Amino acid sequence: MFTGLILAVGEVAEVKPTPSGLRIRINAALAGEVVASESVAVNGVCLTVLSSDTSGFHADVSPETIRVSTLGTIRRGALVNLERPLRADSRLGGHFVQGHVDGMGTVDDIRQEGDSYWLTVKYPAELAALIVRKGSIAVNGISLTVAGVDDRHFDIQVIPYTWSHTTLHATKSGDVVNVECDILGKYVLRSIQVAGKS
Repeated sequence: MFTGLILAVGEVAEVKPTPSGLRIRINAALAGEVVASESVAVNGVCLTVLSSDTSGFHADVSPETIRVSTLGTIRRGALVNLERPLRADSRLGGHFVQGHVDGMGTVDDIRQEGDSYWLTVKYPAELAALIVRKGSIAVNGISLTVAGVDDRHFDIQVIPYTWSHTTLHATKSGDVVNVECDILGKYVLRSIQVAGKS
């Protein structure tokens, strides 16, 4: 479990195909703090650390993760948002983020307002019931608030700190991003679906 509060930005140093997916190495300042078997959210995707040293760590990316997230097209040199798991005794500053990506969206527009930025993201139609105005959403692992939503797009406003301390400052119109909807909405929707069948 994560919070969507990014601890560091890492750089993809290596991407190697494996028989069952990909193995990646990410160089980051927090690498010396993580150990094998620990989880790390990479652009909002929960991965397991295979090995680490003082400058980086390795993780495997499964076929399912390749299908449903941007990690399937990750390249050497790419910047990624990193977060370690939430400790049970920690403050919850963002929202509950599982690291289980629901789909990929496309950044349609970026515009500045004062020292903040607006992003408009086009999302897959199947996520429409899970995205609500003023609700929480994770974009590339970042905990954000939905400021506006229609049947195919949502708007988020990004404060200067988040803009400069995550990969968002390097985002361009047309970029594909990982989207994870609020877990509470998923359970509500599933309950309604099951109730409708009985």
